[in-house]
Amino acid sequence: MLSSVTTPQDLDERFRAELAQLPAATVRRDPEGPVRDGTALTGVLARRLFDAQLASRHLDLAARWLRSFNEGYYTIGSAGHEGNAAVAAAVQPTDPALLHYRSGAFYCARATQVPGSDAIRDVLRGLVASAREPIAGGRHKVYGHPNLNVIPTTSTVGSHLPRAVGVGFGIEWFARRARRANGEGVAEQVWPSDSIAVCSFGDASVNHATATAAFNTAGWCDHTGLRLPVLFVCEDNGFGISVRSPDGWVAATLRGRPGLRYFATDGCDLAAVYDAASEAATWVRRQRRPAVLHLSMVRLMGHAGADAEQAYRSPAEISADLERDPLVVTARLLVTAGLASAGELLRRSDEVGWQVRRLAEEVLAEPKLGSPADIIAPLAPRRPARVSRAVGDAAARLAGADGPSTARVAAFSGRLPEEAGPLTLAQTINAALTDTLLAYPQMVVFGEDVAVKGGVYGVTKGLRERFGATRVFDTLLDETSILGLALGAGLSGLVPVPEIQYLAYLHNAEDQLRGEAATMQFFSKGAYRNPMVVRVAGLAYQSGFGGHFHNDNAVAVLRDIPGLVVAAPARAEDAGPMLRTCLAAAVVDGSVCVFLEPIALYHTRDLHAEGDGGLLSPYAGPDQWTNVHVPIGRARLYEYGSAEDLTVITFGNGVPMSLRAAAQLAEDGVGCRVLDLRWLSPLPVADIIRESSATGRVLVVDETRRSGGVGEGVLAALVDAGYVGVARRVAAVDSFIPLGPAAAHVLISEDQVMQGAHSLLSR
Repeated sequence: MLSSVTTPQDLDERFRAELAQLPAATVRRDPEGPVRDGTALTGVLARRLFDAQLASRHLDLAARWLRSFNEGYYTIGSAGHEGNAAVAAAVQPTDPALLHYRSGAFYCARATQVPGSDAIRDVLRGLVASAREPIAGGRHKVYGHPNLNVIPTTSTVGSHLPRAVGVGFGIEWFARRARRANGEGVAEQVWPSDSIAVCSFGDASVNHATATAAFNTAGWCDHTGLRLPVLFVCEDNGFGISVRSPDGWVAATLRGRPGLRYFATDGCDLAAVYDAASEAATWVRRQRRPAVLHLSMVRLMGHAGADAEQAYRSPAEISADLERDPLVVTARLLVTAGLASAGELLRRSDEVGWQVRRLAEEVLAEPKLGSPADIIAPLAPRRPARVSRAVGDAAARLAGADGPSTARVAAFSGRLPEEAGPLTLAQTINAALTDTLLAYPQMVVFGEDVAVKGGVYGVTKGLRERFGATRVFDTLLDETSILGLALGAGLSGLVPVPEIQYLAYLHNAEDQLRGEAATMQFFSKGAYRNPMVVRVAGLAYQSGFGGHFHNDNAVAVLRDIPGLVVAAPARAEDAGPMLRTCLAAAVVDGSVCVFLEPIALYHTRDLHAEGDGGLLSPYAGPDQWTNVHVPIGRARLYEYGSAEDLTVITFGNGVPMSLRAAAQLAEDGVGCRVLDLRWLSPLPVADIIRESSATGRVLVVDETRRSGGVGEGVLAALVDAGYVGVARRVAAVDSFIPLGPAAAHVLISEDQVMQGAHSLLSR
């Protein structure tokens, strides 16, 4: 038998050999009592957890077997980490869990706590990409199941940790609300009030920016007195694929985190893990504060099936890890306690192994995802009729018996926005946020500077005073943490509206949208969702202020995220309806929306001439919401003159430019159609094709860059539809935006719009 290479056969043979050498017990402990002196782990529970450990181990062996004949698609296993079964036993089955990809024994143990669960079949279906797999439906191999409160995570480097912080925040938010309401009016609550969020991850992940952000945010919240019931579980095997974690580094890193209570134990010793996990979980549950449990583990059979660990590990190191095999350690514990003989445990291992093999052969025959429609079905459901009804329902909640509700009148200090005369874009968004905070009691607004200051541009001014610090609050300065907080809060039943202060600040945290937010429904078949509306101040043209970090026109990073909704209102009269649509879609369909607000238009009042107020608009009160409703993916058309000669397609700052150009052209007898896209994703393709075909001449006025800009999508839509007219594009230069007057050299101008129009009209 080889000891330097832990192949599936080697590992199983060594397990059997070690058990065969175990001496018979000299005493027999009471199965209902401690399995050894000084532990709270009973013999009965130890036997049950050993079964979960066996299931996890045999699933790992099955994964390698299935891969050997190209019927399995995932070989990252949990061998060596099976001690995490005791963590599952130490927490409640109602505690939401976000699991590391080596937490297989946790998943198997959790399943034994919930009647009707079949962890072995679940995992095998994931390994073979069966369409009947209960969480991702064959889209990816993940640990997850709504009945088990296991939230799927696809992260390999800790990007799910910021979400875990948000889940803890959401649990405590609803718990506080329940206490204030004496248990009434909290139907939205997803998990029991005393729940804790459990989040496992690998030792190499502690170095990743997302994990650092999560630890920092948890500590920051604790330092400020905000309760956050989160138990982080570090499964430390000493390696990140082939890269070693330096001796003592992980412990020093975790122990030194301010605001995190530190617990540690031998992760291969089932009784030690159970005791430490019970202590840690009890502390978090009672104190409602964050903690980290550091488990020292081993990794058996390398990182994955293709990993030849002998290339970077010595035979002595591998052999030393084999000596700590958690299954052998647990078997020794049971035999020493007189609760089972070595032969009984071997027979039980064989029974579990045959069960795994039998079920593996069954799931091999199950159907796979068979079409693009099947694959994308849960990605981003769109039910526009229900969204429209939800907008109407929200309006109805704000109506009183004989007019506006008392709460609405009070929120606006007696002066309703529909009675205030024409408003700017910023004022309209502020009014819409006020109304929606009233209409959705579970809605929260947060971000940098949004509460006390009221936002850099005053867009959220007064909201904190109107709704209090639990509904509108400032966060620490970290975009990853802001989005992670929103992810977990949405998962917990809230409707979060986080603000990213500038578009340029989003890019360091964009994976929280791409890898975490947009994938949740996709990888859970809609069982889990993280609805949110992310407000982002963006685009360019700020006068006297800017440079790249405050004038950013890079939206390609958003437009290529599957399922993400990107709204870009250019006019005050569109902003309110579009924001309400995004919030209704979040509530109804779990949509993840980015509400991109053109900074330069926030306070702009005039369109054609100074003092004309052409960009101002009256605010539509709730009684008008259904009439002015703007569905996702519907553009807005403006007609000048005959509207038969030229179609201008634009958005954002391009809208007032194009409207001014269209007015000038109309004076010269040229009829124009100006189509404001309003939605950058999904693009209003039907509107684009219809209005382009109406004139046969299309000018795309795109303030984003030529490469990766919105205009590329517009032109591609025309080509795909077989458009046979002429088209050209005016777009920004492929450059970052410089400071001061130099910005004019890379951004589009009204002169360029006119030049583009004349070039088309001359053809």
